[in-house]
Amino acid sequence: MKKFDILTPVGIFVGVTVILFAVYFSSSEDGGLAAFIQVSSIMIVLGGLAAALLINFSMVELKLVPKVIREGFQHEEYDLDELINTFVELSGKARREGLLALEAGLEDVEDPFIKKGVLLAVDGIEPDVIKDIMMAEVVAMEERHNKGRLIIQKAGEYAPAWGMIGTLIGLVLMLQNLNDPSTLGPNMALALLTTLYGTVIANLVFLPMASKLENKTEDEVFMKQVVIEGVIGVQSGQNPKILQEKLSAFNPRTKQANKDEAEAVSDEA
Repeated sequence: MKKFDILTPVGIFVGVTVILFAVYFSSSEDGGLAAFIQVSSIMIVLGGLAAALLINFSMVELKLVPKVIREGFQHEEYDLDELINTFVELSGKARREGLLALEAGLEDVEDPFIKKGVLLAVDGIEPDVIKDIMMAEVVAMEERHNKGRLIIQKAGEYAPAWGMIGTLIGLVLMLQNLNDPSTLGPNMALALLTTLYGTVIANLVFLPMASKLENKTEDEVFMKQVVIEGVIGVQSGQNPKILQEKLSAFNPRTKQANKDEAEAVSDEA
């Protein structure tokens, strides 16, 4: 089940707050925060960023941006122990009543990926074929996620570059008007603030969000791999206890517990 991820907005808020405090306390005598607001710099960074993304991606891909950004503010709760117990129960039922009996109990299963796997098993499809079919879906899902994440990642790469472009524009304007001291300040502000805006938006929003989306994809792929192993175990009629031991190997807490137990035995010896 997807839930709102409070850490993303909190992280952005903390980052912005730190910057604003630093700006306020270091420039309170020179205009305060107003000195760091430059509309032309914002237009260069955001306008250039939008132009670069329009060139880089198709309209179909760009329509994914709102959905991808929403994903950055959500997180999926995975309960590996519950997933393992689900397959242990399915395995026990399959051994007692046969694979066909599993179809009736799928109404209580919310995950469509698990339902699909169990239905393939009920249909009597060979384990290798089931694995190929389900892995194909995992690969397709991973590819979709990668495409959406790539847009955010590229935005993080382009934003600082457009900040540098704004800096060059400001420097050119400044050098062209060295005889007019009144223009030096605004042109220098344009030169420096565009770099600031581009760097902040890239390193506070786009790049961290792209990394977070990558981690989410890895977690989802991992859970689907556990599902595939569970389905194969149920289809092949594995003993529920053996299947539980097999799937528990995917649980990091189980691995750590086994490691601690082995270290304790070694210390006693």
